[in-house]
Amino acid sequence: MAEEVRTGRCVVAVDGPSGSGKSTVSRRLASALGARYLDTGAMYRAVTWAVLRSGVDPADAESVTKVAREVELRIGVDPEAPSVTADGIAVDREIRGPEVTAAVSAVAAVPTVREILVAQQRAIIEAAGRIVVEGRDIGSVVAPDADLKVYLTASPEARAQRRSMENAADLAATAADLARRDRLDSTRAADPLRQAPDAVVLDTTELGVDEVVAQLRELLTGRRSDR
Repeated sequence: MAEEVRTGRCVVAVDGPSGSGKSTVSRRLASALGARYLDTGAMYRAVTWAVLRSGVDPADAESVTKVAREVELRIGVDPEAPSVTADGIAVDREIRGPEVTAAVSAVAAVPTVREILVAQQRAIIEAAGRIVVEGRDIGSVVAPDADLKVYLTASPEARAQRRSMENAADLAATAADLARRDRLDSTRAADPLRQAPDAVVLDTTELGVDEVVAQLRELLTGRRSDR
């Protein structure tokens, strides 16, 4: 049955807060499905990197929007080797740095920035045909007609532990930063972090990556066989 989802158009939307396992699960699922992979958060981070590089204040919405309109993003959608370039510069490492992390929520909260990037994200999805897309508003805004919408979550402790290990960072500081980002992402006026009404909620606190991917493949097969 699982092989049936390896052919034809297929869009999977994976939403959830930082540290819930979105990236690892989404990449693994995309590989299993023979699909492309899009990390929409990396696009907001790339714009944030460009904003900081330009010396623009992330709180200056008009100037931030100008940067977002002008920067040329190229997004590699191979799940085995995703990549991001901004104005021809590979920024995969830079966009994960502390400066970008501290500023990305402010940049992502600008409505016009979201409009610009959502349009680009939809174009990537349309071109790919078969793709797993991760972010915070995929099922609700970017791809509301996705074949499967998933909202991954985990306990605050598990999320902080995962992220601190990933970044080799202090656990307490990581937990505080996640709480800050949750608050900003959930309360912004434009496309806040939220679960789509028809999304499947999956708590990954006690689950391994392979277990999560297996459950999602079963869900996707069931959804498509019902159509």
